[in-house]
Amino acid sequence: MASRGGFSSKIGFILAAAGSAVGLGNIWKFPFEVGEGGGAAFVFVYLVFCFILCFPVMLTEIAMGRKTSKNPVGAFNALGYKKWNFIGKLGILSGFLILSFYNVVAGWAFGYFIEMLSGNFEIGNQFGDYTKDVYKVGGYAVVFMISTAFIVSKGISGGIEKASKILMPTLIIMIIGIVIYSLTLPHAIDGLSFYLVPDFSKLTAKVIGSAMGQAFFSLSLGMGALITYGSYVGKKDNIVTSAAFITLTDVGIAFIAGLMMFPLVSYLTEGTMEGAGQGAGLIFAVLPGAFESLGPVFGVIIGSAFFLLLSFAALTSTVSLLEVPVAYAVDELNLRRTKAVWIVAAIIFIIGLPSLVGNGYSEFFTNFITYFGAEQPTDFMTFIGHLASDTFLPLGGCLIVIFAAYVWKKENLSEEISSGYEGYKGSIIEKYINFAITVFCPIVLAIMFISTVLSKFFNISLADIFL
Repeated sequence: MASRGGFSSKIGFILAAAGSAVGLGNIWKFPFEVGEGGGAAFVFVYLVFCFILCFPVMLTEIAMGRKTSKNPVGAFNALGYKKWNFIGKLGILSGFLILSFYNVVAGWAFGYFIEMLSGNFEIGNQFGDYTKDVYKVGGYAVVFMISTAFIVSKGISGGIEKASKILMPTLIIMIIGIVIYSLTLPHAIDGLSFYLVPDFSKLTAKVIGSAMGQAFFSLSLGMGALITYGSYVGKKDNIVTSAAFITLTDVGIAFIAGLMMFPLVSYLTEGTMEGAGQGAGLIFAVLPGAFESLGPVFGVIIGSAFFLLLSFAALTSTVSLLEVPVAYAVDELNLRRTKAVWIVAAIIFIIGLPSLVGNGYSEFFTNFITYFGAEQPTDFMTFIGHLASDTFLPLGGCLIVIFAAYVWKKENLSEEISSGYEGYKGSIIEKYINFAITVFCPIVLAIMFISTVLSKFFNISLADIFL
């Protein structure tokens, strides 16, 4: 059996797991979701779901991993429920698919760092042409995948943990630095008002669903990443406090990413916030113009720093996404870690090629599928995002908590959580976790899954059916 290794410290685990959660989902996806969701009302719902819905799922995943010291498939086998390991397989498939397109977006971010460094502020107006340049963007994606694989190949303490201890503090310092600067810009107060003062009239079933999905995606739940990371945690560690710190770190970075983003958008739009709902291109299309207005020197410094920050954030997530299938290959296939890393990375990169060419370069993959009731076709990358991120993750999370509550039994879960936390049993935290995994989380995640399938693929709204 190949050696698995483990985290050398609790802070190493927290930083690595937080790094898994913190990524493009926080700095790229969160701001444009907030923009499309109408601002502060979306932020409020997102924060609520992170703590009342996502925290119990996270704790369950970490506990299962620590109990078994296995990957997402091996965890179910080790607990004696091999028939349920399809949940772990679904998680690994989700991670495979998400990393396949995530690496492409990470390549965009790294490429923008290079473009900003050279003073090419026009890249924002050329975003469509940029994504069509598959040789340039593909080259950046190759660099990113090789960097990810290199870190993962060095193991848990020597690779993932060591990288996280450097990347996460650097990431936080860079974000705070840009936040301080952005708050000094003209019209910054208008951006803050949009971001922090809620207008609850903008809350719709779609906005609430998007906020719930963003919370789940940003915390890396439902794909086995935290089962995998939990498998490297010592029995004496208090995983309740670890899960709390991971959640707080993720939410905190997402929140300050908004503080960084919306004053910049407001500055560029002279307080109108017209670009806030621009969608996935918000960062890539809008911000270079903001940086250009700062002048040729300062603009290059701030712009390149921002996209370097985005690249760092992406790297903390791609590392965790790659570790999930690698852990499976090491545990179940008895492959050496180094061999497993490079084989899996190569396969995922190949799977991601349609996402690379599906942004205008290939007509087939750009207009890949037209959903039932939709007027416009959906590109391959967006389709994979809808399938893996929006659909598989809530399904995986729902199945995990059902398994923990009704098959493995909540008493056994409590026993594992109490290891390292003597006061857990009988506490109000235990009572809430038990309620959440038996009632609240399964119901909410099942509704979220069904609603997503109906709305994304069939253009049917649950709200329209029942209201």
